[in-house]
Amino acid sequence: MADLLPPVDLALILAFDGSASVTYESFGLIANGTAAALRDDVVVNGLLGGPHGAALLCLVLWSGPGDQELLTDWTRVDSKSALLAFAEEVENVPRIVKAGTTAIGAAMIMCETLLYEAPAKSSRHIIDFAGDGRNNEGPDPIPVRDRMVDRGVTINGLCILHEEPDLLESYQREVIGGVGAFALVCASYQEFAQAMRQKLRQEVS
Repeated sequence: MADLLPPVDLALILAFDGSASVTYESFGLIANGTAAALRDDVVVNGLLGGPHGAALLCLVLWSGPGDQELLTDWTRVDSKSALLAFAEEVENVPRIVKAGTTAIGAAMIMCETLLYEAPAKSSRHIIDFAGDGRNNEGPDPIPVRDRMVDRGVTINGLCILHEEPDLLESYQREVIGGVGAFALVCASYQEFAQAMRQKLRQEVS
């Protein structure tokens, strides 16, 4: 795809679980917590402090194999005001996917396409998966993960453990990969904002 925008330091996809296990209240905590993390001074400085002074961000919501939605399209943020505007969009995104199963592999395929179609060249490519359950329908995420890792993509995870105490092990085995890949955990959605802030700080440092 032709580059439509000037190059950036980071292309980041925020990919959130919208399956049946995520209540509307929990989804609100995800959206609000992510917006708060994007407004964190350390995160702001990290996203805007590279050689190009800019990042490319988008937001995906996913559940079952045929249920993925691009809630916020690729947005080039090259100033604090632009990043704060993106954070406000994240805070107010609607939950518009069917509350179905947990198809991480299918969501990965969508994210792979989004990276291929990104409107600017980027020095780094990161996908952030946040969810409360393991893959239980659709394509196996491991081959998709490995294919993206081979192309230089890093996939990180944030596991909410309120239903599956061993979810971290599943994410480490099936989801995360690439240079510097890691997964964090939080015990409940009430702790999501703090965990997402820690995660984004680590990614942009």
